[in-house]
Amino acid sequence: MKSRNLEALLASQAARRPIVRLVWLSTGDERLVSDVAELTAAEDDLADAVGSAFVDDEGALVETARGPVFVQPFNPSPRLAIVGAVHIAQSLCALARDLGHAVVVIDPRRGFLTEARFPGVEISHAWPDEALAAFGLDARSAVVTLSHDPKLDDPALHSALRSNCYYIGALGSRRTQEKRRTRLVEAGFDDAAIARIHGPVGLDIGAGSPAEIGLSIAAELTACLRKRR
Repeated sequence: MKSRNLEALLASQAARRPIVRLVWLSTGDERLVSDVAELTAAEDDLADAVGSAFVDDEGALVETARGPVFVQPFNPSPRLAIVGAVHIAQSLCALARDLGHAVVVIDPRRGFLTEARFPGVEISHAWPDEALAAFGLDARSAVVTLSHDPKLDDPALHSALRSNCYYIGALGSRRTQEKRRTRLVEAGFDDAAIARIHGPVGLDIGAGSPAEIGLSIAAELTACLRKRR
């Protein structure tokens, strides 16, 4: 890799910006693109592969008019912020980490959020909006609120809705969701913003136990990360 491209790649990784490296195998030419829109008209035959690289995190070899091109993605690792140190959070932590997410659990209630209950997981006792500001939400971040307490969940949802995070989920029955919607409208959020929230959270698999609910959330996270929902 050329030194200038390596420097640009490292800078993008440090800033958690996705970037794709294109290498023309017949000539050794290479360049970096951070968006499909950056491709030239002569590179239209790479658009599908580049778009997929940003979503699927997988490289591809593409035959083009200029010869074979290797499309190599360098995407930031996905991250998950969980608000509410409940039993579901314990199951979800393990699943999300296995799926490659860096996880932080946020709950100012120190009796709930302990290292013993969440071993090896980053924990934060800050108020949710403060914790998420430090976390730095971006397009490869997800937020799930599980506390069932508006004093904790609502500040987290406000922060999430003001960001471009790829997934927002909120635990609660449909009645709870309607009450939450009313509070969000009163807080100034419109229908389009509120529609970003997946609630009740998780895919509908008939989940009942904390482990099953954690599984349904992890599945929905994956579907949204891969732009399937």
